Amino acid sequence: MTRRTERVNELLREELSALIARELKDPRLGSGLVTVTEVQVAPDLRAATVFVSHLGPESERKEVLRGLQSAAPFLHNELVRRLDLRRVPDFRFQFDPSIERGARLAELIHTLEGEETNREA
Repeated sequence: MTRRTERVNELLREELSALIARELKDPRLGSGLVTVTEVQVAPDLRAATVFVSHLGPESERKEVLRGLQSAAPFLHNELVRRLDLRRVPDFRFQFDPSIERGARLAELIHTLEGEETNREA
């Protein structure tokens, strides 16, 4: 991956995070925390995969992805206006379980620490 691609990935991640948090009013996104964890842009900048994490009920995950995909044209147009890029890619959203996995591991560690404290007492 080139330095330019890395910079575009990071710029898009920051801008998409802000737009999703502040501008999207889709009710499918409202009941949980949606976080953009990573953006991977194709070398020609025509397409980008946006990895998102959703902290909320697992049953809502598909609806969140549908809501984001339906908002993709709006997000694209906003970024065309805001960014000084020759080409803003089309977005495809994909679920990233890393934050959820980390939260689950932290909960397990906390539970084990509690059990260890109970044994010592």
